[in-house]
Amino acid sequence: MLLAMKPLFSDTSAEAERVLIECYRRMSHERKGRCIAEMNEALRALQLADIKARHPHADAYEIKMRLASRWIEPELMFAAFGWDIEKEGY
Repeated sequence: MLLAMKPLFSDTSAEAERVLIECYRRMSHERKGRCIAEMNEALRALQLADIKARHPHADAYEIKMRLASRWIEPELMFAAFGWDIEKEGY
């Protein structure tokens, strides 16, 4: 018996979502890996743009810390780099 899946996207038709999922199923593991890497790079670029917009006078070190703090748990950020997210933000 097939279970009805809850839609993944609220702004996409069920048919379009079915086609998308089928495309992902047919995709090679290598291509899926490239897609993930590309999405991560796009996310990183968006995060950098946000950091630079919020902190226009930040130097390269501060930008790196703020970017890292979005990917690394607060406790590890503090232990590894002395960056206190509660104090410095991200």
